[in-house]
Amino acid sequence: MAVLYAYTKPLVTLQIKWLNYRRENLYILDHTGQICRLRGALNDKFDNELRRIYIDGDGGAAERTYIYTPAENQTKYLGKLYLYNALEFGDNGADFIVYVPSEIMETQNFEVRAQIDLYRAGGKRYLIIQI
Repeated sequence: MAVLYAYTKPLVTLQIKWLNYRRENLYILDHTGQICRLRGALNDKFDNELRRIYIDGDGGAAERTYIYTPAENQTKYLGKLYLYNALEFGDNGADFIVYVPSEIMETQNFEVRAQIDLYRAGGKRYLIIQI
């Protein structure tokens, strides 16, 4: 009986690994780059209990402020200026913004980025903001 168990144990272990791998791949295929599906996949993996991760599908909405040199003879009152990341501008910035709690980003920064890259559509740019 022990010989039969010794022969079948590697096959059982291989089958369990294959079933787990299949379940993970079916989960990936079930979730697409749509915002609602991506948000669900991120919350399932990183914040399953509180589900605080959310996505803004509008992308960046900041307006550009141009500063001119004296040679250009165009005056511009600067007033109060804010510095923005290049992805935060509305005309060519990020396609969507992912809001992630800071405690998740501090411990799992690369995992969050890898998960977003797995599901997002090709050519789409994103920006992660810690909340």
